[in-house]
Amino acid sequence: MWERFSYYGMRALLVLFMVDAVRGGMGMTDKLATSIYGLYTAAVYLAALPGGWLADRLLGAQKAVWYGGIIIALGHFTLAIPGTKTFYLGLILVVLGTGLLKPNISAIVGELYSEGDSRRDAGFTIFYMGINLGGFLGPLVCSVLGERVNWHYGFAAAGVGMVLGLVQYKLTQKHLGQAGLHPGNRNRMGGKGRIALAVIAGAVVLLAGLALSGVIVINPIAVARNTTTAIVGVAVCYFLYVLLFLGLDLAEKKRVGVIIVLFLSSALFWAGFEQAGSSFNLFADRYTERSLGFLHFIIPTGWFQALGPLFIVTFAPVMASLWMVLARRRVEPSLAVKFAFGLFLLGAGFLIMAGAAKIAASGNKAWPTWLIATYLLHTFGELCLSPVGLSSVTKLAPRRLVGQMMGVWFLATSLGNLIAGLLAGEVNGQAIQQMSGQYLRLVWMPVGAGIVLLLLARTITKMGRPRSG
Repeated sequence: MWERFSYYGMRALLVLFMVDAVRGGMGMTDKLATSIYGLYTAAVYLAALPGGWLADRLLGAQKAVWYGGIIIALGHFTLAIPGTKTFYLGLILVVLGTGLLKPNISAIVGELYSEGDSRRDAGFTIFYMGINLGGFLGPLVCSVLGERVNWHYGFAAAGVGMVLGLVQYKLTQKHLGQAGLHPGNRNRMGGKGRIALAVIAGAVVLLAGLALSGVIVINPIAVARNTTTAIVGVAVCYFLYVLLFLGLDLAEKKRVGVIIVLFLSSALFWAGFEQAGSSFNLFADRYTERSLGFLHFIIPTGWFQALGPLFIVTFAPVMASLWMVLARRRVEPSLAVKFAFGLFLLGAGFLIMAGAAKIAASGNKAWPTWLIATYLLHTFGELCLSPVGLSSVTKLAPRRLVGQMMGVWFLATSLGNLIAGLLAGEVNGQAIQQMSGQYLRLVWMPVGAGIVLLLLARTITKMGRPRSG
């Protein structure tokens, strides 16, 4: 819950802080700010791959979550210190900590259910609901402090939220039992592996230090584009390695093939969904009527970021119950069909935003209902895709690779976030007349992918039969 509090609190503030040139922000252009935002959110998920690997071979998921939370808190408190260097250093720390925490907390939930347990999808949906309660509270608190008082107070509040999460985790850790207590891979890291890890970590620290000191000059837009290509290359190489060199049997290879399909679908979904923290956030700030005249109150821009988590908390129990009822009646949609529904709902949300952009282009401000409707549809899409995807990866992945495969799942999200940041740089107030057409183009990509998934649904279902105990 509290990790989500911190993440959504940051999401509500980050782009607004970077483009602000009046109240102590960084005064960046939209294109530069959204590229950095995309790099940050992508790096959060990219770090999940080594984070899952470390848990599998060295730490165990429970320790990885604990250490990750500490590093995240340190990152937020660093962001609370004014300064360009502390800003980037804080982002780096949040990225590293989240890489340890995010994949492994999901892996722990997966280990709480036995193989073939029909409650697994519903359990992940309830888990998703719980963490999003924090996602609802984060923007409410951090936005008021950041937008109305001082940006850095908002960042500090996110750090306080993470500290509360660490306290809660320690007090309730006993209920997890043996789930994630020990590394899942029997081939644990030896002395040479630890030395190699130390060398890699040292290189990362050195590069970060050179960048922060200005010795290395970084162009975030170019880095975002090149990193997109690099992530695609990493994913291709990783899947080839798993399929060709790890001695998987035919059934395991088929299930990895399904994970590849989920990877591509997930990347496309998040490329659209993550407009929420970038272009949608800027749209809310500049082109949405936020004044409640009868109350003499202006809605903080970041409060719109609380809508998605609020809708998840509200509707996740309904969705979880629906999957269980349909499963008992043996009419539950297959994995591919659920993903297709998620992509269709994503496209529908962008159709609504295209209408809102037309209003903005005419010189008027759009009513908040346009954004509310978009977030509602995108949340329904998220509930069809994200918790089901988390659950499916834990079911489909070979047991010795669960942590890594959870990292790969978040790698897809990382790719989507990078693309989202680059897209958001084009969908901005500097090109308001073209915004409606740009949103319309974002309708057809997920809809087309959803149609392909429906056509391949039976094949995907056959390939993804659960592994035997």
